[in-house]
Amino acid sequence: MTIDDNGGKLQPRGWRARLRRARLAWAAAALVFALLWWSGALGLGFALGAFAVIAVAVLLSASDRNEQPAALAEDKPAALPAHKQLIEAVLAGLPDPVIAIDRQGNVVAFNARALAVLPGLRRGEPVSLALRVPEVLDAVRRARAGRTAQRAEYLERAPVERWYEVIVTPIADGEAVLSDGLVLMAFRDLTPLRRVEEMRADFVANASHELRTPLAALSGFIETLQGSARGDPAAQERFLGIMQAQATRMARLIDDLLSLSRIELSAHLRPETLVELVPIVRQVADGLQTLARDRDMTINVETPGRPLTVLGDRDELLRVFENLIENALKYAASGKKVDIGFSTGAGPKEAGEVHVAVRDHGSGISPEHLPRLTERFYRVDVADSRAQGGTGLGLALVKHILARHGGRLTIESAPGQGATFSVHLPLATGLDPKVQ
Repeated sequence: MTIDDNGGKLQPRGWRARLRRARLAWAAAALVFALLWWSGALGLGFALGAFAVIAVAVLLSASDRNEQPAALAEDKPAALPAHKQLIEAVLAGLPDPVIAIDRQGNVVAFNARALAVLPGLRRGEPVSLALRVPEVLDAVRRARAGRTAQRAEYLERAPVERWYEVIVTPIADGEAVLSDGLVLMAFRDLTPLRRVEEMRADFVANASHELRTPLAALSGFIETLQGSARGDPAAQERFLGIMQAQATRMARLIDDLLSLSRIELSAHLRPETLVELVPIVRQVADGLQTLARDRDMTINVETPGRPLTVLGDRDELLRVFENLIENALKYAASGKKVDIGFSTGAGPKEAGEVHVAVRDHGSGISPEHLPRLTERFYRVDVADSRAQGGTGLGLALVKHILARHGGRLTIESAPGQGATFSVHLPLATGLDPKVQ
């Protein structure tokens, strides 16, 4: 110890004193950069290098010139400790919501993202006032008592449903918790992962169900043909026709599943081939004339007076209009017509768009079904859809193909007034006029 000229006590001089004063800041910095590395925000090498720079800066800043006589320091307001200042600064840059609390469970610091998740956070107040989740508060108690990181998950139902994972980590210095027992609470939003998992589970369940139904029918008819219908030519002919229809349904479902998978894999690749839309729609309409005659219907195509060219994949656009026109023929009332019209206009980004509207004159669709029509396996009438040979994937394919082309699908309908499915695609202008 040394004495100044006025008799006041000074803190111990030299590097030993500096090391003692810097160790708390080092411990805090080490934990914070470990958290950054764990969350994937920083690579291991960068995190170690940044920690080394901060460690040297903290050590150099703990110089003797910053020391004050103890008597003078007692007369001044207490400043925020160095390690808390560091925590305040680093938390602000973390990509995830993070809260620092003390041994009493009071909030010491938090970043703006944490405040967005828990608007009730206040420094100096118990964290339990802002976060009333028993599982998380229990994890905080276990972390403080056992000095080990704890994990908890919880579901926030309002204002929207979101899942969060909370990692509770005590800030330790060697074998002992720091004097103020700081604990970091890091929040990770699990909502996207949960939704993807739910979608995957629903997809597998629906696909399995759709395949199981025709497979069960095939198995049943095979057993019948091997048994009681073995010597009955009339029954054999009838059953073989049904089996062929079920096998065709399975093949179409598998083809749709594979097509959807291929389109999703190439969703980020925009087509670069110029394609003329009118011939594509005419080709599809001509190919479906047999189905139209069988249902006593007509397909009316109103062609525009000029070419309408887009950047697209011809085969995928054929698939789009096959699905839309075939659906219109299958679900419209017999004896009526399907109208197909072309128009142009401005799109959402003020660019030119071509609009192709496919309208039927059937019974229409109730408003509550419209937002879900493009979901996989969603059907307004399951029995009718299966009777028509639908797989429940047609409109999902249309939506994904149009998204890859930078376009969109809109649906307008009302009960008793038919339905209009409109394809919107960006017009290709100022490009090479060679088209497919």
